[in-house]
Amino acid sequence: MRLLHTMLRVGDLDRSLTFYVEVLGMRLLRRRENAAYRYTLAFVGYGDESDTAVLELTHNWDTDHYDLGTAYGHIAIGCDDVAATCAAIRDRGGTVVREPGPVKGGSTVIAFVEDPDGYRIELIELSSKAATA
Repeated sequence: MRLLHTMLRVGDLDRSLTFYVEVLGMRLLRRRENAAYRYTLAFVGYGDESDTAVLELTHNWDTDHYDLGTAYGHIAIGCDDVAATCAAIRDRGGTVVREPGPVKGGSTVIAFVEDPDGYRIELIELSSKAATA
C-alpha cells in the first residue's frame, strides 16, 4: 500500500491552482469536471501520481468557502532551504505565517505558509533533519 492523495475542498479553484502551481511550484497533473454533480477535481503535485502522493483540490461549484475543521493540521513539504523557499513564496504573492526557524524543542528548521483558503502548509528543511517534524 501507499498514500495516493490528500483531498482539500477549495472555494475558488482558479485561485487555488494559482497558489499550488505558481507559488508552490507544483504541476497540474489532471483536471476533471462533473457537470451532473456540479464539481471539478484538480490533481496537483511535484511528481507523477504513479510515483508520488498528490493533492486533490475539489471545487463544489455552489460553495465558495469552507470552515476549517479543528482536527485539520497541515500538509508538509520538504525543501532544501526553508528561508529561500519562503522568500520565493513571498515573491510569488504567497503568505508566510510562521517564519523559518527551529521547531520548538528541536533542531529541524521549519516554516508555515497559508493557501488562499487558509490551509496551512509546513515547509521542512530536509538537510536539518529527517522530515519528522
